[in-house]
Amino acid sequence: MQGNSDIVLSVKNVSKCFEMYEKPVHRLYQTLCAGKKKFYKEFWALRDISFDVHRGECVGIIGRNGAGKSTVLQIITGTLAPTSGEVKVNGRIAALLELGSGFNPEFTGHENVYLNGAILGLSKEEIDKRYDDILAFADIGDFIDQPVKTYSSGMMVRLAFAVQVMVDPDVLIVDEALAVGDMFFQQKCLHYMKRLCERGCTLLFVSHSLGTVRSLCQRAILLRGGRIVCDGAASDVCNQYWNDSVDIVGGKPAAIGSEDHRTASSDAMTHQASGQVGALFREDPELGRKVSERIGSGDVVFTGFALYDKDGREVSMAHKGELLKVVASMKVKKDIPAGAYYAFSLGSRTMPGVLILHSGQCSMVLPELHAGERVVIQTDFLSPFFADRWFFNFSIKPQQDSEVYYEHVFNSLFFDAVLRPEEASLPVYGLIEAQGVSMSIEVLREEGAKCPG
Repeated sequence: MQGNSDIVLSVKNVSKCFEMYEKPVHRLYQTLCAGKKKFYKEFWALRDISFDVHRGECVGIIGRNGAGKSTVLQIITGTLAPTSGEVKVNGRIAALLELGSGFNPEFTGHENVYLNGAILGLSKEEIDKRYDDILAFADIGDFIDQPVKTYSSGMMVRLAFAVQVMVDPDVLIVDEALAVGDMFFQQKCLHYMKRLCERGCTLLFVSHSLGTVRSLCQRAILLRGGRIVCDGAASDVCNQYWNDSVDIVGGKPAAIGSEDHRTASSDAMTHQASGQVGALFREDPELGRKVSERIGSGDVVFTGFALYDKDGREVSMAHKGELLKVVASMKVKKDIPAGAYYAFSLGSRTMPGVLILHSGQCSMVLPELHAGERVVIQTDFLSPFFADRWFFNFSIKPQQDSEVYYEHVFNSLFFDAVLRPEEASLPVYGLIEAQGVSMSIEVLREEGAKCPG
């Protein structure tokens, strides 16, 4: 790359168009007509994307599903060719784009380490020198000598990440792969990525976790509809993305003290009259537009969510300590065995996953479910939050320790926590009020010891 030697990655006017064929035979027609007629529709995943990344920069790439995040990373790594524009890279790229990509499932973990190292341009001698460090970082024990096809998704990402970061890349690209790892391994990876950046490695990091992007990246790029809409300081860009999501999910918050934050829906009235939770089943046709992401097998799918107060009125605002009723509706698409595990978490713009509630805490699991059935789950809890806007993520998976989901939806319901007038003047710190806190101090001194002075 000529010019500024500090620029390790340059993306200039990159666009990507995919040909969408209605029928497979139309591909043959397109070939035979030699371009004289189009048998496809054009889908532009990227339009005129341009940005430079400097050595040692940590850049987050954020945006809703379909925004073009993965496409631009695949073009940078060379697995996709752009329709127009160019990408220049100065140095070695290591990429963790898709779980297990580059692994041969029939090979052992040991063999795949050498296979991946060779793909990344390392000699056998260089891999030999790094092998113990890779094994220590992956921490999968004797499974290193077992075929990769026997690995769980968590073990797969441990080994894949260890190989990628131990080759001393000039540019490291990570696309949400860490989401399947356990919390402790995720933190281990984040700390290591920070150290890599301090040593001059450049990082491109795609994530839906705004808290992680804020803490890891100095800069962020927001994509929407295949275009860059914001490129700047990570905190500013994350705020822009958050505000966009708030507008899409539920509009601007109601004014404090306004009665507009409480609406009595017909569903809520039915619940009050009948006393049956099943009457609260809802199917929200706008749910797909509201949620920022949904993943999973689709054997069970969420259809709608609602939040009620203790009197059965639907709310979008609550005081700290107020009883809230969270109702999740879902449809069963495929028979599933008994024992499914339901959970939801709450996070704010700056702190994801502050509170997690799950069926295991109530000693409950879902019964055996059959295709076509509808399910409603209601959870009551006292809001522990100080003033902020809080978003729900909902999930349902086969077992509590399962690493796969029937469905997981992000940012699907929100409410505003507010302080009562009498609480507004109190010294309020943090996000949640701790309950039952006590503290004692005991000073132990040697007999005869005196304090100086």
